[in-house]
Amino acid sequence: MSTAPPVTAPAADHPDAADRIVHLRAGGVSLVLRCKDSRLPHVLHWGADLGPGADPDAVAAASAPAVVPNATDVPSAVAVVPEHATAWPGLPGLRGHRDGRDWSPLFTVERVAESGGTCLVAAADAEAGLALDLEIGLTPAGLVRMRGTVRNTGDTPYTLNGLALTLPVPARANELLDLTGRWGRERTPQRRPFGVEAHVRDGRRGRTGSDATLVLVAGESGFGFRRGRVWGVHVAWSGNHRTYAERVPTGEAVLGGGELLLDGEVRLGPGETYTTPEVFGSCGDGLDELSARFHRHLRSRPHHPAGPRRVVLNTWEAVYFDHDLDRLRDLADRGAAVGAELFVLDDGWFRGRRDDTAGLGDWHVDEQVWPDGLHPLADHVRSLGLEFGLWVEPEMVSADSDLLRAHPDWVLATGGRRPPLVRGQYVLDLTRREAWEHVLARLDALVDEYRLAYLKWDHNRDLVDAGDSRTGRAAVHAQTLAVYRLLDELRRRHPGLEVESCSSGGSRVDLGILERTDRVWASDCIDALERQGIQRWTGLLLPPELVGAHVGADRSHTTGRRHGLAFRAATALFGHLGIEWDLAAADEAELAELARWVAFYKEVRGWLHRGRVVRADSPDPAVLVHGVVADDDAQALFAVVAIASGTTTSPGRVAVPGLPPDVRYHVRPVDHGGLPPSTALVQVPWLATGVRLSGRELAEVGVQAPPLHPEQALLLHLVREERA
Repeated sequence: MSTAPPVTAPAADHPDAADRIVHLRAGGVSLVLRCKDSRLPHVLHWGADLGPGADPDAVAAASAPAVVPNATDVPSAVAVVPEHATAWPGLPGLRGHRDGRDWSPLFTVERVAESGGTCLVAAADAEAGLALDLEIGLTPAGLVRMRGTVRNTGDTPYTLNGLALTLPVPARANELLDLTGRWGRERTPQRRPFGVEAHVRDGRRGRTGSDATLVLVAGESGFGFRRGRVWGVHVAWSGNHRTYAERVPTGEAVLGGGELLLDGEVRLGPGETYTTPEVFGSCGDGLDELSARFHRHLRSRPHHPAGPRRVVLNTWEAVYFDHDLDRLRDLADRGAAVGAELFVLDDGWFRGRRDDTAGLGDWHVDEQVWPDGLHPLADHVRSLGLEFGLWVEPEMVSADSDLLRAHPDWVLATGGRRPPLVRGQYVLDLTRREAWEHVLARLDALVDEYRLAYLKWDHNRDLVDAGDSRTGRAAVHAQTLAVYRLLDELRRRHPGLEVESCSSGGSRVDLGILERTDRVWASDCIDALERQGIQRWTGLLLPPELVGAHVGADRSHTTGRRHGLAFRAATALFGHLGIEWDLAAADEAELAELARWVAFYKEVRGWLHRGRVVRADSPDPAVLVHGVVADDDAQALFAVVAIASGTTTSPGRVAVPGLPPDVRYHVRPVDHGGLPPSTALVQVPWLATGVRLSGRELAEVGVQAPPLHPEQALLLHLVREERA
């Protein structure tokens, strides 16, 4: 039942667990934990670093909860796993029962240890027949990283309904921000006051979801990217999940989360265990600092994508299902000429796949369309110096497919019926070993035969009635683990293979899938205006190099809007840039301009994909200001973006924050962001020669922006000169 192996690093034991205080410090953050009277640990402080001279005992004394009317005689603080038995009136952390009994455990801590910045706690409730192990630590970036394992020590089965982990937030965190969305408009922010309530975000789609909260944030009223203390949590899981914020009448407030288990989904036999997904917590002064901790953590992983992020040429919005060898060769030629480095053949290459209603599961090249296989195309692509990749959707099976006709029982279903069709497809039951091995064998063969460098791994429907096809029992938990194992094994066999997480666009964006993939497709919508918001808020969790961002045709496939190439390219520049455009329809001037943008991307990507993301709090909602500052502060790239008509005729002076205050920069426009040069220079003379300003002057005074039409961007390149 375990979602991940427990930590087994050597630990320093502290046998006196009756009253143990642990102070963890990393990345400018302190986490102070206490196990009082052998109860489960609670957090005394989670926030700014208290420093090496902090006195945890004094912090504990100052934090003792008050005795309040009509409450327990001896008050207790809410634990990392809240317990109903301690009179916590909110959501219990562990929910389950043994045929109606043992539903309210009270754990006693038996062991506390520290290992490499992690506090390991072992606890048990002998009467309930349960043991609980907790891992609570700080990463070097200052992220809280938590995981729990429950073990059935009784002699009868235990039905687990959920195990959530929580972190407290202070009273001044009185406003909540999370994200919602839909297909083509993922990650839309929403805010609300945080009162005495439970704000629960359940994801029941069997995947992360286009409406997933991503990071649930509590903060001081009016917090923004650059202001206000904030605290946030993320559940690193690609299946059903719960994220919540709760404040109880006594004033205590928590952020929490974990896997959302369906009824009867996890039933632990004697000796069996269940381990939660990892739950991450980040805090900071403003959302940028909260994000920066996630970004630094991801970049510190040994398997984080290394080296330049190659310019992708994806065929989808260029040819759709119209696969013609000569046309695709020509597209590859044009892509190579403008600087593409990776050619990805999207949907439509396999048997019976002439539209999106058939063929999934039949992972063999369609002999009618490709009589010589994909070799003529792959060889041509590689002859141009590009690498070759494919689109796949391995977790699905079409109703019209040879695989389903041969194995009609290989569908996730409750047993008595099949779930409704979406795009003519079902979810393949990868909890069945034979189905899992079939998919692995086909993917392994394709990667080998075509020397694939890249897989765009799609997942185009929610999991509905997702039961084990043999028993009918709920199976989202087991299916998610099976997908993880599939990816892990494929990557083990092909260490150099890159995998993109795509799921109806951006419906599987979480740190669980990103342990096994190299980027996410943020959205099927590459309309540059929509992408400004989608990429801005995807960046709450992910750094730019993990977010696919493509330059499309002038008229958007998903919205019908038309945008100039400069706006499309300036938007895609702040991600992992690619091209998704029928370049045969572009004229010579457009191809030359695209080549210049690609060359500029290659010039800056080395530092752009290591730098810190900055998002200004613009007073005008019609104007966005965002950028990236190199990790050595030597340069920066900022965009001033008009997303609508402003309330004034000009954006005026825009602040450019996030730079060291005493360093002076030469600020110059990049290609004037597509503005007619003569007009821009007349309107704002400094654009002709640039201007030299310190980081403090840029943040406090700013620079005068030219009048911008809606859906137009001004790019600014800042290069360090000398100390101010």
